[in-house]
Amino acid sequence: MNTALTIRIALIRGVNVGGHQPVAMSDLRDFLADLGFKGARSLLQSGNMVFRCGALTGAGLERLLEAEAEQRLGLRCDFLVRSAKQWREVVARNPFPNDAERDPSHLVVMFLKAPVNAKDVAAVQAQMAGPEKIRGDGREVYIVYPDGIGK
Repeated sequence: MNTALTIRIALIRGVNVGGHQPVAMSDLRDFLADLGFKGARSLLQSGNMVFRCGALTGAGLERLLEAEAEQRLGLRCDFLVRSAKQWREVVARNPFPNDAERDPSHLVVMFLKAPVNAKDVAAVQAQMAGPEKIRGDGREVYIVYPDGIGK
């Protein structure tokens, strides 16, 4: 039986940041190819990858990638994987469409492994002293930093 290949986007947390866990994008592309995934591409030196795979999805795919990255590349990192369809849904669910239109460079989406807890998001919002706004939806947290992230 031939399983259709689906586009997956993998965000790899904790590599190539401030010299921590450096990894070449060519090594990550080869790593995915060695696991049988097709068409792996990377974005700059971010560790973020796009590839095609068959039946593996969700947490099972994330666990496989994490275990294999540690074994094959010596990387201890989190993989956050979404399908292309899920990625489009993340964009569509953005609770700050006006901010995204006006100033997209100050909107951040944080990807999580588990669904966000609404009480935790409300507690973070209550602690924000500036004009920042935060909302959670599914396994994503959306944050707007109108004055910039570093301030």
